[in-house]
Amino acid sequence: MIAIRGLTKSVPIPNASIRERRFILRDVSFSVPSGCLYGLIGPGAAGKSVVLKMIAGLMKPDAGNVVVDGDDVTELSELKLQSVRLKLGMLFQNNALFDYLTVGDNIAFPLRRLYHLPEDEVQSRVLERLACVSLQGFEDRMPSGLSGGQKKRVGVARATVTKAPIVLYDEPAAGLDPVTSQKIFELLREEQRASGATVIMVSSDLDRLLTVTDRVGMMYRGELIFDGSTEEARASDEPRVRQFVHGLTEGPL
Repeated sequence: MIAIRGLTKSVPIPNASIRERRFILRDVSFSVPSGCLYGLIGPGAAGKSVVLKMIAGLMKPDAGNVVVDGDDVTELSELKLQSVRLKLGMLFQNNALFDYLTVGDNIAFPLRRLYHLPEDEVQSRVLERLACVSLQGFEDRMPSGLSGGQKKRVGVARATVTKAPIVLYDEPAAGLDPVTSQKIFELLREEQRASGATVIMVSSDLDRLLTVTDRVGMMYRGELIFDGSTEEARASDEPRVRQFVHGLTEGPL
């Protein structure tokens, strides 16, 4: 389980008084049960990606904590964080593929970096992941020759190749057409069900995201203004949630 309690983060306001700060996160709290696919939604610059980075220990809050499988990542040293990160897979918003590595070597990268596995097992896992994302035979291709959807699939394969029990996805369908986006979300849901992983997914593609989530949290100006089931999100009377989820043109956003 992932438990987030009172996360707060602020930064100085440029050209303002030294004491004036802008809040990126303000007292954010929610929990993600084991085996849940949790969607984190909200307008741009609401703090969604910052929450993911704090779960992975890539950013530290000013206050609050993040407990991942019993470990408070906000209190751990960089050395101890490495053991927690072994439990995490992550797909970054820009895919973060290495242009100088083949597709196969990109997928194998976390295995080679984090584990001491025989090379034949590494290759076996890479081929198995490629088959799961319908990219059989792509192991020797370079990222520059892939479409946007194919790059996303390679990113998914790399995020799941270690069989981590927790996976974080940051805008997994950004920049893709609606048909490809739907295929990506269906793939992620299939992967989550097959592995039983706990998944947190940040996405602006609500039409497709809400077809696969179990629970939803909505961020607004650094605050969590909703946390509940997908059905509760669709039925919410909170004006900002209602406007965002149903795409209304009038309202407070």
